[in-house]
Amino acid sequence: MNETRVPDVKTAMSRFQIHDELTAPERSAAVLRGALVGGGQLPNFLGVLAGSPAALRAYARFRSELRHGRLSLATLERIALAVAEHHGSEQGVLTHSRAARAAGLGVDEITLARQFDSEDPRAAALLRYLRAILVEGRPPMHLHEEAREAGWSDEELLEAIAAVAIEGFVAMVNVAGEVPVDGSSEESRTLRAA
Repeated sequence: MNETRVPDVKTAMSRFQIHDELTAPERSAAVLRGALVGGGQLPNFLGVLAGSPAALRAYARFRSELRHGRLSLATLERIALAVAEHHGSEQGVLTHSRAARAAGLGVDEITLARQFDSEDPRAAALLRYLRAILVEGRPPMHLHEEAREAGWSDEELLEAIAAVAIEGFVAMVNVAGEVPVDGSSEESRTLRAA
């Protein structure tokens, strides 16, 4: 008798449905198609967020505006890494580690960013300021002054605070939803744009 053994594999499961362009509510589908055209792969986070068209559309607009702001991609990735680590978002840490490498950050700098630090004194001043906002709610005045003395303008500081907010939202969805890491054993999220 030929008996096939199926390996005992645990599949990471999200608490929320992970949508694709075919299962998402109609008002989310256009945003998902746009994400596929831009990146070719739909992150699990966006698939989850598609379950709420209002949340998905708000996120997409907020993210787009920040990407066109004054902060460099490397700075945004440092912030994203720090916030993901703070919230315990494995998905966020892995995603932003890859993005940070693509933005030119080395492995040591990625490790430091996860601790709200940097070898670059200017970046370190900003990250210390943002950590105080996230942890204490109100940063001490000396950290605000330190960030300004390091050359961060009001516009850049406000954008950095906005980046903390959006990355906090992403991390909270990932953690609360137990969203599996992209490329995990849950169904592949690679889709082709129609």
